[in-house]
Amino acid sequence: MASLGENISNVLSRLPEGVRLVAVSKYHPEDAIRQAYDCGQRIFGESHEQELRHKVAALPDDIEWHFIGHLQTNKVKYIAPYIYMVEAVDSLKLLREINKQAARNGRVIRCLLELHIAEEATKYGFSLDECRKMLAEGEWRELGNVAICGLMMMASNTDDEKQIASEFQTAYDFFNEVKAEYFADDDNFKERSWGMSDDYAIAVNHGSTLVRVGSAIFGPRVY
Repeated sequence: MASLGENISNVLSRLPEGVRLVAVSKYHPEDAIRQAYDCGQRIFGESHEQELRHKVAALPDDIEWHFIGHLQTNKVKYIAPYIYMVEAVDSLKLLREINKQAARNGRVIRCLLELHIAEEATKYGFSLDECRKMLAEGEWRELGNVAICGLMMMASNTDDEKQIASEFQTAYDFFNEVKAEYFADDDNFKERSWGMSDDYAIAVNHGSTLVRVGSAIFGPRVY
């Protein structure tokens, strides 16, 4: 059975230059995160505010915490003091609240807009047209304590690799569209977060810059 360090090395060996690993540590204990940290990993993904709060208090200060799950507006205030990036901004309402809480903490919080491309009703995110409408209306430009740094999405939960590749390509094409239209002069807008344990190898062939890998590193969830 491979060690956690070997698992990280295996994933990293498959990532081309310019693609970074978000180690999805939700439901895994602090000692596992510490092991990954000791192997050089610095970006970790969590999706539950209370669990994350305990981990932030117990683990090194230079960890880059990404909130990768669905974030309720009433939870933003708890993570605003320390979160590095919110990867799953699925509404303008949420973006407003992140801006409000970031301002209260004297911070600028990095955000990714979540797209709903997968053919599954249970997934969150903007449709492409909803995202276009939100960007065109322009209120986001007035939110000075958030920085929109790119897009995030999850592919359909299917074994059909052609469908997965098509969804990633749709996201990549849309990134290029909105980059040219709204963020051409913004160097912050560069991240494309797609690809997980089962499909990150496909994702990196379709423009991903951040892959969110959990089980391939940490194994099955512990709690």
